[in-house]
Amino acid sequence: MHKSFRLHKIIDWGINIFLCICGMGLLWLVIQVFCVTSFHIPSDSMEPELLAGDAILVNKMKYGARLFNIMEAVNDKQVKIKRLPGLGEVERNDVVVFNYPCPKKWKRIEMDVMQYYVKRCVALPGDTFRIVNGRYRVDGYPHELGNVEAQDRFMTIIKERQLSDEDTGVRAYPGGTQKWTVKNFGPFYIPKAGDCIRLDSVTFRLYKNVIEWERQERLKCKNNHVYIGDRILSEYCFQKNYYFMAGDKVENSKDSRYWGLLPEEYIVGKACRIWKSVDENRGTVRWDRIWKTIK
Repeated sequence: MHKSFRLHKIIDWGINIFLCICGMGLLWLVIQVFCVTSFHIPSDSMEPELLAGDAILVNKMKYGARLFNIMEAVNDKQVKIKRLPGLGEVERNDVVVFNYPCPKKWKRIEMDVMQYYVKRCVALPGDTFRIVNGRYRVDGYPHELGNVEAQDRFMTIIKERQLSDEDTGVRAYPGGTQKWTVKNFGPFYIPKAGDCIRLDSVTFRLYKNVIEWERQERLKCKNNHVYIGDRILSEYCFQKNYYFMAGDKVENSKDSRYWGLLPEEYIVGKACRIWKSVDENRGTVRWDRIWKTIK
């Protein structure tokens, strides 16, 4: 009788521990999916705000958490993404974590659920973005965008090295006859959902990858006419919102200047704080960066 009681008590204790672990695991999963998650910074493309070796907290509630079929995404299938209501919207100069939209080639947008970037948003849906003598500009917006010191430094580097407009790192999106560079770029209208544009050879180059991603059909341009299959497409109305992203270390950042627009669906959340920072060369903790607010 006594042994049976002890066995029953041990089983109850084991079940309670198991349920507690399962509950904690479920709580951790809910927090990761809907609230806050962590990312490691592998490169210097966001210096000085973020350093290689920083571990950051990303607020998913700010813009709304995303729901999608993770198994299909892992298997390289394009998935339908639903975003829950958020506490606010993306603002200019927000530091944002997102799925890199061009994992295979810059001219094609596709989902890569395993590849994440962190950049600063410098233009919103409905903005007209430009780079003028290296400085980022949005028409009608009087404030500074991005890391202005780095923008000026990059212009100095280009001049000192006597880089031409055709050199890698200077030539910018969309390439071809557009001849935009990281020195002088645009004007580039950033589409918002519901916007309609006339299609010609110029807008074809600017928005081809976006339209092909939305329609999941290939576009071609011939004699200043844009075709989907054998049908002429004279106008296009965008279904999604898009953003222009830029790294703070302007001279060493693979961003929208080179690969184009970021679909809103690929945004994960807003980078808010550094919770850990390790100098990976020395193997030492950078204590002065712990719990630093990301601005």
